Amino acid sequence: MSNLANGWMQTATMAVVESVLLWSVVTIGLYYLVKRLNRRLPAWWSAPIFLTPVLLIFITLTFNTNYATYLRGTHWLIVLLGPATVAFAVPIHEQRHLILRHWPALVIGVLAGSSVAILSSWILASLLGLHGALRLSLLPRSVSTPFAMVVSGEIGGIPELTAIFVILTGVFGASIGETILYWLPLRSFMARGALFGMGAHAVGSAKALEINRDEGAIAGLVMIFAGIVNVLAAPVLAYILQKL
Repeated sequence: MSNLANGWMQTATMAVVESVLLWSVVTIGLYYLVKRLNRRLPAWWSAPIFLTPVLLIFITLTFNTNYATYLRGTHWLIVLLGPATVAFAVPIHEQRHLILRHWPALVIGVLAGSSVAILSSWILASLLGLHGALRLSLLPRSVSTPFAMVVSGEIGGIPELTAIFVILTGVFGASIGETILYWLPLRSFMARGALFGMGAHAVGSAKALEINRDEGAIAGLVMIFAGIVNVLAAPVLAYILQKL
């Protein structure tokens, strides 16, 4: 019996190790290949943050792999979002002169943008018939992934599902951002950068940086401030949602 138990444990351990190695290698490998593709064919559909998840979904469905198995194999990648969040302190320090010069506009813009984003997400979820954890998962969609997953967990959403909503929001916002700016009477780099940072977070910030360096800097700052504000406000938001 002891030998059978040891053999079963060794087999189970090997299966877990193989799962971790397999899906980690697949995820990282796909991201690397898609990144090279995006350099040759720069477009919204070839953005690594969009195309990599799409390909992963196709592969997992093809091999009939459930989400729990995939998550078990790539959980360590999600853990790295913690250090990534801390790393956001670097661009804040580098752009401190912009913060000191424009902090009133940044604060007002982030508070207003976050309020509109959450309210519009609630309305959108209601129109789509989403309720419970699904609706709560949609609320932080306009915040960068590391912050959004924290907020989602705090208010009762599903962090992994929130990450998908964040990606879709970012890609869609960045793809139509220039068109919106063409029609809106926004001329200052502050306003234009804030639109990308608040509306499309990381993907939007990258797009803003392609257009103009100053716009990219503001977009990055707004994205980070929005994340911090939403994380700090998450307990209050959770309390309000419980009363609704």
